[in-house]
Amino acid sequence: MTTSRRRGRPSRALTTFAVGFLLLDAILLVYSGAALGRTRLVVWGAVFFVAAGLVVIGWRRYRRLMTDLEQARRDMRAEIESIRALLHEKHLHN
Repeated sequence: MTTSRRRGRPSRALTTFAVGFLLLDAILLVYSGAALGRTRLVVWGAVFFVAAGLVVIGWRRYRRLMTDLEQARRDMRAEIESIRALLHEKHLHN
């Protein structure tokens, strides 16, 4: 049961690492750009900051889709069980 539970709930470790890495890069690039007077580094820092936000948005969307998929699987299982029960009932009465 542990493996199915683990499969059903994706880990946040990789996403957290990616966001942390992108934010650290963004901070360092903006700081370096401001200290050295190089606007390109500041722009790249902003790009990295936006990329970190996109990773978070993508992760939330992924989790929502996985939740919807799991609910659809549960609904399908319930429907299959009701069809099996109906077929079993009809077979017993024949």
